[in-house]
Amino acid sequence: MNTTMVPLDSAWIAANPVPVHGRGTTKNSRGRVLVIGGSRLVPGALRLTGEAALRLGAGKLQLATVASAAPLLGMLVPEAATLSLPEDQTGEIGLGFEQILVEALRAFDSVVIGPGMVRSEISGTILSTILQELGEEQHLVIDAAAISAMRHLRAYVTPHSQRIIMTPHHGEMAALTGLSESEVESDAQQIAVQVSSDYGVTVVLKGSDTVVASATEKPLHYAGGGPGLATAGSGDVLAGAIGGLLARGARPFLASGWGVWLHGQSGRRVATINGPIGFLARDISSEFPRLLPQ
Repeated sequence: MNTTMVPLDSAWIAANPVPVHGRGTTKNSRGRVLVIGGSRLVPGALRLTGEAALRLGAGKLQLATVASAAPLLGMLVPEAATLSLPEDQTGEIGLGFEQILVEALRAFDSVVIGPGMVRSEISGTILSTILQELGEEQHLVIDAAAISAMRHLRAYVTPHSQRIIMTPHHGEMAALTGLSESEVESDAQQIAVQVSSDYGVTVVLKGSDTVVASATEKPLHYAGGGPGLATAGSGDVLAGAIGGLLARGARPFLASGWGVWLHGQSGRRVATINGPIGFLARDISSEFPRLLPQ
């Protein structure tokens, strides 16, 4: 296992370009993203994720969320289609979602699951369904409450592992591994590499410094975009950024590296305009198009 980290900086970005879509591009050829999540408690999370995917060039977007939030979300993100899912008494996605999601899933290049979901039990049930139905050309980003469910779903993860990215912060990684949050924080590099090797997936372990690990690549280290990024919804933006890059044709490790770099650099740019603390997660993705190659 190679644990020598490579700086995720402008030199790495220049040496590892993302796919560029030029003349003749259509909405479908730029890629289609499905985002699954949200809840009555956090109805707007999918707005952050979906807008990030579109800002990074995805051509089509659908947001699948609880029925009470879907119409409002559709008005907040008029560029997206919405999909209403059953809602349980706690305000989470409820049972009965299976046929709706399975039918929708086939149309998308990348899927993001987890933003805005609170209960890991239902997110695990949804994740299990998605993993069993995921196509051979589709990519999956697993975020937030869906991450801890992976420990019970290894048999379903394995067939798709090279097309899966998980994006935990230290607390979510602790829940997945059974370690304490302080243990994860003190040895983030080694833990990210180990989990990547164990599951065969790409791991983006978020923190003031971020580690991107893959079973087949040297891990990347991003030194951070500043304290302003430690704000509610910031991780939802990152998940959407990676999902958008996957949809337009970037392989998982490339999409993860670029997503982390764009997220961090955008945070730095917003901080110079709005101040280092107090800007909002929804301010971040507006900087993405300025940082992307033309």
